[in-house]
Amino acid sequence: MLKRIALTALAAGLMTAGSLAQADDHAIRVGMSGGYFPFTFVEQDKLQGFEVDVMEAVAEEMDVEVEFVTANFSGLFGMLESGRIDTIANQITITEERAAKYAFTEPYVYDGAQVVVKAGNEAIEGVEDLKGKTVAVNLGSNYEELLRELPYADEIDIRTYESNIEQDTALGRVDAFVMDRVSASQVIKEKPMPLALAGQPFSEIRNALPFRDTEEDRALRDRVDAALATLRESGELQAISEEWFGTDITRP
Repeated sequence: MLKRIALTALAAGLMTAGSLAQADDHAIRVGMSGGYFPFTFVEQDKLQGFEVDVMEAVAEEMDVEVEFVTANFSGLFGMLESGRIDTIANQITITEERAAKYAFTEPYVYDGAQVVVKAGNEAIEGVEDLKGKTVAVNLGSNYEELLRELPYADEIDIRTYESNIEQDTALGRVDAFVMDRVSASQVIKEKPMPLALAGQPFSEIRNALPFRDTEEDRALRDRVDAALATLRESGELQAISEEWFGTDITRP
């Protein structure tokens, strides 16, 4: 039977390399923030979310244990590169820069970058209205890069946050924030905050699991990829998606 090990280090910092080295050699170590609802979050001291369920299903298919290691999102890639974790499951978007550095699985989430504003803000109806506005993004995410690629990026006041971009937008401290449309829709649906989507997604994003680009890690990537393919073919990946989002976000 699959045994799940949840290692939570949200605000307290990271686990040391030595403590991780004592982990079961047959466990896959998965890094995530635990602060990106509904993909990975903590509620009543329990780590949960779409990414958690997907990685538990992957580990079960591979017949290994899964060990979750939580930390601030901005530190996850450093943990991956240092070997403290094997991969990151935190809605990681494949970008040109990341693809050149890491070995990715095939995408298992298809989504789009979305502008979100305080409900009633009619001055912003889409990404084209961000000129002269303050816009929040999560530190370490690819959304800052997407905004800086806009032809009028120098007219946008882009601010990076470790957390609370939804709260600061709802309180009017910033004009808007950018995250993926799926997460934004769920936040608006589930959280008691006056927020609204502004226009349509302005950039397609594909999420996958990154691994270090070494022979050993590419072999692990291939095993995870095979497990994801099996889960997709069996319909289990779709079922996990529909449980969390009411729709299948695992196919283009």
